[in-house]
Amino acid sequence: MPDVDLLLHSATQLCVAPPDHGGPQRGEALGDLGLIEDGALALKDGRVLAAGTTADLRARFSAARELDCAGKVLCPGFVDPHTHLIWMGDRAVEFERRIAGATYMEIMAAGGGIMSTVRATRGASVEALVAEARPRLDRMLAHGATTVEVKTGYGLETRAELQQLEAIVALDRSHPVTLVPTFLGAHAIPAEYQGRADAYVDLVVQEMLPAVAEKARELHLPTLPFCDVFCEEGAFDLAQSRRILEAARALGFPLKIHVDEFKSLGGTSLAVELGALSADHLVTTPPEELALLGKAQTVAVALPCTPFGLGHHEYTPARALLAEGAALALASDCNPGTAWNESMPFVMALACRTLRLTPGQVLVAATLNAAFALGMGDRVGSLAPGYAADVLVLDVPDYRHLGYRFGANPVATVLKAGRIVVDAGGVYGAA
Repeated sequence: MPDVDLLLHSATQLCVAPPDHGGPQRGEALGDLGLIEDGALALKDGRVLAAGTTADLRARFSAARELDCAGKVLCPGFVDPHTHLIWMGDRAVEFERRIAGATYMEIMAAGGGIMSTVRATRGASVEALVAEARPRLDRMLAHGATTVEVKTGYGLETRAELQQLEAIVALDRSHPVTLVPTFLGAHAIPAEYQGRADAYVDLVVQEMLPAVAEKARELHLPTLPFCDVFCEEGAFDLAQSRRILEAARALGFPLKIHVDEFKSLGGTSLAVELGALSADHLVTTPPEELALLGKAQTVAVALPCTPFGLGHHEYTPARALLAEGAALALASDCNPGTAWNESMPFVMALACRTLRLTPGQVLVAATLNAAFALGMGDRVGSLAPGYAADVLVLDVPDYRHLGYRFGANPVATVLKAGRIVVDAGGVYGAA
């Protein structure tokens, strides 16, 4: 009887991306790929049984099947820890307005921006939301994303927020990609609450959070979703953000937060104080709060597609974060307004250029560290033994091509839990 289900062998390079003492790779240590030349992986029961050289693993195991990866690179499936995948419609008209000179916040103040997508999304059924999002998720998988966080936040009323949560769960259960849900009822102040922001916070705290917790139980989710808040000028101020996150924490929700995208309000300090798993955006974070992240378990998540999509020139100060010893991750921020991008390889290539990260650093930031930003760093994001066999076969001769090249898809084959779900024949069904 074969020892393993599948042996991937003869890869030019195997990028293991090992955890650092059981945690994310932090600071200047970011970028340890655990690189193995002429690499091989032994997979059994959906997990990595062993990683090593081809000669070593062939001597140790017999396999039911083999996959020749000669001339290619093996790496973990990409983990995208920040997306807004569930929405209806588009905002192409607003994009044209931004190109003509209108700012994101000006468009939002005029009733556009997030509220434009809210109007298109509120009336949609769960089935329509799933049907609209599925092709986007197919493209994300084809570009190598095997675990993806997905936020609500385009309902901004209890019923519509719950429908988005249902759509996330339905899509997760019918698609190969693992989806991680986040409740973002505090994404913006809805039009009907303009001038009454505190009243909307009351709704989030007193009605939405308990309803989401109950819906999670009805859907038999193993844990509550994350709770996230857009702590930003024109959205939720620091006191409102604190109130929502503290109420969520009291109910058992793990925490995330959007901070410092346009203006720093102290949200990064709040994230560290409350033990948020990640603080995301971090474009205008002051030095003293970057230092806090260097000492905290909170993962710093950079979203370079967002300033790129807005035509801005300020990006997350990644090198400063690493100098402080922070754990840095990358995400796409896939959304209809500022960053309709379904390609993690593009995120990585952009991060090399705008965040001044090396190809090795962006690969770990988009795999292992991104998994830690979702509380999953002990299960996905690495190809160390015991991890899920979420594996990419890249049609490039060297991992550095992930940062070097852009505009084409380097992913030839995707395995999810040891099963091929993407190859030359396209994207296949649920794992």
